[in-house]
Amino acid sequence: MLNNKISKDKVVLSINSLQGAGAERFVLTIGAAFHKLGFDVHILRFNSKVEFTLDGNLTYHLIEYDRYRVLPKGRFRDMVLAKTVDRYIRKNITNPVLILSNLERSDNIFSYSKLPNIVYVIHNTLSLLHKFEQTKKTKGRKDSFKSIYSKNPCVCVSNGVKEDFIKQFGNITQVTAIHNPTDREVVQKQASAFVPEYQNYIIHVGSFKEAKRHDLLLQAYAQTDQSLPLLLLGQGKDQIEIERLIRELGLADNVKLLGFCENPYPYIKNAKFKILTSDWEGCPMVIPEALALGVPIISTDCESGPREVLPEKNLMPVNDVNAIANKLKLAMQDPQQFFAEFDESLLPVVAAEKYLDVVKYKN
Repeated sequence: MLNNKISKDKVVLSINSLQGAGAERFVLTIGAAFHKLGFDVHILRFNSKVEFTLDGNLTYHLIEYDRYRVLPKGRFRDMVLAKTVDRYIRKNITNPVLILSNLERSDNIFSYSKLPNIVYVIHNTLSLLHKFEQTKKTKGRKDSFKSIYSKNPCVCVSNGVKEDFIKQFGNITQVTAIHNPTDREVVQKQASAFVPEYQNYIIHVGSFKEAKRHDLLLQAYAQTDQSLPLLLLGQGKDQIEIERLIRELGLADNVKLLGFCENPYPYIKNAKFKILTSDWEGCPMVIPEALALGVPIISTDCESGPREVLPEKNLMPVNDVNAIANKLKLAMQDPQQFFAEFDESLLPVVAAEKYLDVVKYKN
């Protein structure tokens, strides 16, 4: 482990905003870990929206993307923004030893940056997220990604994401897999913030979007005796459709939509078990967070993430309502059979040190 008394070398974490879920939570978690290691940590974002309590140990910067929408969309706009970002970092942060770029907007911009020590964090299985097998525009999209990601090292948040990346793009750059970190101590502390009004329930945490497959979850849940209520934490563009499906399946009395919750951990801690029904993920942080709280969890065996941190018995086939329903029934009868241990290699400081190795940092 690095010495906490190292000089205040600077780390920059770039992301569009701090509104969202997985990638945004990753930025704040890994940022706190770099601070713990003694670094001066800066969060750079392009949208002012924030849905999290911000860590006062980190420094926050905003370059408003909307101001550049008057420029033609695409390469020219990203080049102009890259020059602006480079000037801003050199003037206000000076010389970072590591810049982690997160998600597509940031990646597009930093692909034109002239700064050193840039690393892209690949948070999702790109072929599934962008439907490479289903769109006629696949070649152009893949060529665009190759152009972006060939310019700097890439860190994929799971082995599955890494395998997909290499399969789709080849050996275009240095590619490493580092699992998303989970701060067990913080999760356990925040889980005691309050006691939910609900008792004896199943919990699902995730945005209402296509990948999460709330529709499968609800259809499977409808096949059970519904003896345990199902709580859904999250928000998103598909919420109206999910609400319609709940009514259509007659589940309104047993399925509760609680919206976005900055601190979902008390709900997770007090659940009988947690469920994930996604078609694809990068490295779902909700799994190790449940494990950190000693909460049993079942998950679809999607292409990357779950199988790397859960035993086989905890997994279900993707896109199979009956299989999900059967696993739900088993978990409702005996949740503890799906308990699994937390893997300490997922602790944030361990992950932060691995990111430093990517740029061969020497203190």
